[in-house]
This record gives sequence, C-alpha cells and structure tokens, in this order.
Amino acid sequence: MHMKRSIQIALLTAVATVGSAFAQQTAPTGQNHAGAPASKARILKRAELDSLLAQPNPVLLIDVRRPDEVSTIGGFPVYLSIQISELEKYWQQIPKDRQIVAVSNHAGRAGKAADLLETKGLKVIGAVGAQLYEQEGGTLVKGKPVSAAAPSASSGAAQ
Repeated sequence: MHMKRSIQIALLTAVATVGSAFAQQTAPTGQNHAGAPASKARILKRAELDSLLAQPNPVLLIDVRRPDEVSTIGGFPVYLSIQISELEKYWQQIPKDRQIVAVSNHAGRAGKAADLLETKGLKVIGAVGAQLYEQEGGTLVKGKPVSAAAPSASSGAAQ
C-alpha cells in the first residue's frame, strides 16, 4: 500500500512538472510572462503612429497578418502586406529608404517582424497592434478582401 502511494505521488509530481514546462513553452506569442512584448521593438501608441502617418512619405507600414485578419479586424489605408511566415523570404523587396512600422493585431507578431527587419539593416521605428490602436481611439479601415480569382467586369464581355 505504501509503495502504491509513492508511485501515485511520483506520477503527480511528474505530471505537474511536465504541465508547468508545457505552460511556459506555450505562453502567448510575442509576450513574456509579465505581459510585456518579447521583442526589442518599441510598441507605438496611437498618437505616435498618427503623427508618423501625418507625413506618410518616409513611413512604410508592413502588415504581417493574414488577409482575413485585416479584413475582419481592420487595418490601415495603405500598407505592404507580407505575412510573418513569408517575411524572411521577401524582406529584400522592402524599400531600404523608408522608416518601417510593423503591424499585427496586438503587436506580438509585429514586434518579431520588427526585430527581424532590423537585423537585416532596415530602418525600423517600431511595432503597432491594430486592435490596440483602435482601443486607443484610432480608426481602422474594414472591408472584404479582393479575391484574385474573381472575374473582372470586362472578362467574358462580348466583343
């Protein structure tokens, strides 16, 4: 009976240890345990981004979200869309003469993108979360994404 109790305690200890390790590995992406961004990128507030967008020529917003996120949550009127999973592949296509602001929903992926782009030598100002921007009083553009497979009005017209 004592041996059975020792095995149960050992199993419970092992499960608790594995559960704790799993919880640490599955912390929300882009955040540490204190809730602060895990990246080195500065998270921009609404007022800072609005100030930058008042003179948009030197600034380039790179939205690293999926198109469905941009269409349902909303985004900014002008941006370059490169999903975070494709950023390493296409970073060389980003203009080198622009100041970069990376965009995601809560700035987690944007922070990671900003860190990556900075290591590639790009001028990164910081990261912004579209939903955080909206919570601070900013306005996002919402709409349906354009489907590349949708036929145009002129295709199929008789000549």
